[in-house]
Amino acid sequence: MSEGQHVPHPLALYRQAIEQQGFIPDPAQQAAVQALQNCFDAVQRGEPARGVYLWGPVGRGKTWLMDQFHGCLTIPARRQHFHHFMRWTHQRLFQLNGTADPLKALAQALAEEIRVLCFDELFVNDIGDAIILGRLFQVLFESGVVVVATSNLPPRELYVDGFNRERFLPAIAAIEASMQVVAVQGEQDHRLHPGDGQQCYWVRQAGQPCALEQVFNDLSGGAPATDADLPVGYRTVQVIRRSARVLWCDYPHLCEQPLAAMEFMALCETFDAILLSGVPALGAARRPGRIARGTEDGAERVVAGDRELPQLSPQDNGARRFIALVDECYDQRVALYLEADVPLEALYTQGYLEFPFRRTLSRLREMQLQRFH
Repeated sequence: MSEGQHVPHPLALYRQAIEQQGFIPDPAQQAAVQALQNCFDAVQRGEPARGVYLWGPVGRGKTWLMDQFHGCLTIPARRQHFHHFMRWTHQRLFQLNGTADPLKALAQALAEEIRVLCFDELFVNDIGDAIILGRLFQVLFESGVVVVATSNLPPRELYVDGFNRERFLPAIAAIEASMQVVAVQGEQDHRLHPGDGQQCYWVRQAGQPCALEQVFNDLSGGAPATDADLPVGYRTVQVIRRSARVLWCDYPHLCEQPLAAMEFMALCETFDAILLSGVPALGAARRPGRIARGTEDGAERVVAGDRELPQLSPQDNGARRFIALVDECYDQRVALYLEADVPLEALYTQGYLEFPFRRTLSRLREMQLQRFH
């Protein structure tokens, strides 16, 4: 590249964000962007390059930094959310059924298409994914694909208590050998600034009309609307109103029926904005579960009776779907407007999902900033 072309690069964009856009300087981010700059320089020159693995708590700017890196590339590259990447991987493996080494064939075909693979939110909780990744990462790196990823966990804590975790250890070894692992653990939650606020969250007021009615009318702009049920995959979603690009539903009809991540992906691919009313307080006190105990519990004799199971929260299934919906809206830049029974900070205060909900809360805050829209 000639100097006259002034091709943007990650380090320059980071400095510009601090100097001109009000971003807060952060030593952890500076170390991360330097690693991304080194990777960028090498791949742009066609030289061997180490990938970058950014990990740390929510809101530390990992996704933003990776997206700046990806946006600067002038070579073939792909950027995907990690669970989208895994869905694509499973589909390709199914198509390659009967191939002698389908994972190797998949990786080599990908290496012919792209030089750099970026994916966000690397997280492994499924034995099938763990087994696939144990081999896939190795073959991708051997095929010359440079991987840049973000995660909330360091490599050695991925799938840490998972079944047959030894099948995933080769993936961890490959990550540590071929990627620079950078902790992005600064004290700033960068999702809280900069940017002017735009209200996307309301607390329902008794006796008052739903705030989302006016939002729906404004967003639809007079386009034809209907309250007819919406087919989504093999299921049907009951709606309050929908137009061609705006969807308005009650929480129970979207989060308390068995929709999967694929259905939420489809909704976000169809609509520019999703409105959700009637969102309850999602956190709930855990309640103990019990199961009859007998000799099937082990080889040694036990006294029949009850044994305690991990405590259960009856609302966690809906909360999991709500988290999945927020993730899809965030990743596909779909505006999400909510009217809830409680303030945002009280949406999930206790339960099994308290840790993953921290990311959801951070994303909901960011989605109320003008720069998100």
